[in-house]
Amino acid sequence: MTPIITAVIVVTAIGIICAIILSVASKVMYVHEDERISLARECLPGANCGACGFAGCDGYAKALVEDESLSVSLCTPGGADAASGLAEVLGRTAGEVARKVVAVNCCGDCDVTEDKMDYRGVDTCAGAKLFFGGKGKCPYGCLGLGDCVKICPESALYLENGLVHVKPRLCTGCGICTRACPNNLLETIPVEYKVMVACSNHDKGAVTRKACTNGCIACKMCEKTCEQGAFTVIDNLAVIDYEKCTGCGACVEVCKPGCIILRPTLV
Repeated sequence: MTPIITAVIVVTAIGIICAIILSVASKVMYVHEDERISLARECLPGANCGACGFAGCDGYAKALVEDESLSVSLCTPGGADAASGLAEVLGRTAGEVARKVVAVNCCGDCDVTEDKMDYRGVDTCAGAKLFFGGKGKCPYGCLGLGDCVKICPESALYLENGLVHVKPRLCTGCGICTRACPNNLLETIPVEYKVMVACSNHDKGAVTRKACTNGCIACKMCEKTCEQGAFTVIDNLAVIDYEKCTGCGACVEVCKPGCIILRPTLV
């Protein structure tokens, strides 16, 4: 028997033995998965955004099967269709899904603020943030390089005049963009919220004014005017309690800098 034939026989024998071992192992070590998990997964949009509180759609589907008390209405991008599908698969009642959209907590465009330097570094917000906090005078404002725009799966964000804006009709409220902003300016809020504070600057009024003429100066006019007591100035920035806010708009009228605005409606 030649060495070549011997080698072929040995390799073939090893392959057969390994195949037998793997076949036995696949049977012995098989982990059964509830078929409802795959059915529930098919009801979800596959955004893997984490808006439900889980790492992705797979995690949410598995948690729904394992925990019968978990709501089937946590998928914001999937909306009512996903909730009803999950309810049917799991034999539960679909609750109401709150429609959410992204809000930009900044109104500092190129008309009301300016750059403090000529930035020529990496063309990303994350890169600019590492370089002296970004090119803009306001250290809390929009960096204007569109990391959130690039990552949005629905093309619901766009840059205009140095500031990111939202297209409410396209936004699913998945929240992926909120994790891309180094200054944490983006947040998902229920669509019925009519008023927002489009500023995130916590500096004192005089400092804020030098950085952006639209920035909150903590004058407390909103706090004094709101009859529902929905406004409180905390750490030099107006904060809204949406449980109390009726959206009357009185705060918008008295806000001298103009950072309290009416949110665009879904039309």
